[in-house]
Amino acid sequence: MDNETIARKFYRLANLMEIRGDDMFRIRSYRNAAETIETWPTALSKIAAEEGVKGLQTLPGVGKAISGKIVELLEKGTFEAWEKLTEETPETALDMLRVGGIGIKTAAALHQKFKIASLDDLKKFVEGGGLEMVDGIGEKTAERIKDSIAHF
Repeated sequence: MDNETIARKFYRLANLMEIRGDDMFRIRSYRNAAETIETWPTALSKIAAEEGVKGLQTLPGVGKAISGKIVELLEKGTFEAWEKLTEETPETALDMLRVGGIGIKTAAALHQKFKIASLDDLKKFVEGGGLEMVDGIGEKTAERIKDSIAHF
């Protein structure tokens, strides 16, 4: 598993946590670690194999918890925190971010207030006129969302 794949997993974790409304400090720490991992010149798999968790902790923004998750990800292809999180909030909630007009804050509002957790849920919500109930979505944004979701 290369660094970019590992970083992508932590970005997705942070986005899913934000959609759920989790602690912003933790979300920021995962994003910071992902940025470091993505551009690190040495493969994390090599660092983990040669130096273990302690070696990974020398990377900026990678502490005990994140280094443990990296090792688990390298060994198992996933990590427990990801599995637990996606049991509670489906990974499909991240698909909303592919829709034009929906950013992380709107996706979070849709999930937290209206329990939307997939593109299918979103499509039904939009077709039922639900966008009118969402604070911060004006006519133009609603049209962008409707046009964009029609392509899925």
